[in-house]
Amino acid sequence: MSENGANSAPKKISVRGLTKSFGKKQVLQGLDIDVGAQESLVVIGGSGTGKSVLIKSIIGLLNPDAGTIKIDGETVTGMSGSERERITGKFGMLFQGAALFDSLTVWENVAFGLIQARGMARGLAKEKAIATLAQVGLSSDVGELAPSELSGGMQKRVGLARAIATEPEIIFFDEPTTGLDPIMGSVIDDLISKCVRELGATALSITHDMASARRIADRVAMIYEGRIIWDGPVSEIDNSGNPHVEQFINGRSEGPIQMQVTG
Repeated sequence: MSENGANSAPKKISVRGLTKSFGKKQVLQGLDIDVGAQESLVVIGGSGTGKSVLIKSIIGLLNPDAGTIKIDGETVTGMSGSERERITGKFGMLFQGAALFDSLTVWENVAFGLIQARGMARGLAKEKAIATLAQVGLSSDVGELAPSELSGGMQKRVGLARAIATEPEIIFFDEPTTGLDPIMGSVIDDLISKCVRELGATALSITHDMASARRIADRVAMIYEGRIIWDGPVSEIDNSGNPHVEQFINGRSEGPIQMQVTG
């Protein structure tokens, strides 16, 4: 297992000893991970291994049972109210299903954070939203449509536009290619890489899609039974020497990872 990023690099996100249980099920069991500034880290792992719980804990949607989370060196675990809002103002998020608001037009979805969190006037927010839609390859006409009028790939682009519209320092991607065909998945991954690079943002993604992970990651970490069991540059993942990683990235049914099959 390699070190969590270069020792000299500033840590945008630092997680230590993160623990979270739901009832008798312990999902995170003392997880440690760092993400450096302007780095793209992809956390891989099977369903139910704790990937979503990790992201939700960092964002503040879940309170961990134990452990610490630092953003830019500042401990955020236990923060509340205006302090937490100050930290979350640094974040952008692309949700698994795009999670667009059906009652708002496309441009209003993209401008939501600008208007609600930043207090930007609607006219200026619309201009920013239309410009951001152009960054993800969508025309101004699309801005007037309802989310229900869009294909899955277009909805994902709108979700990406909303995630980057506030020019966040850190962007979270939750299974960004789920529900997309392989070609559209590749398009979305290319857009994610381009947008993150242009913003100079830090990216933390979770996925079980190895093709996607290879396209967007600088570094990959694998979570298994609530801990990070391997962490290294994406270029080294095929030579990890870790049997869990090898089984997962090659999609083998036989190996140390035993899937529970019920029927």
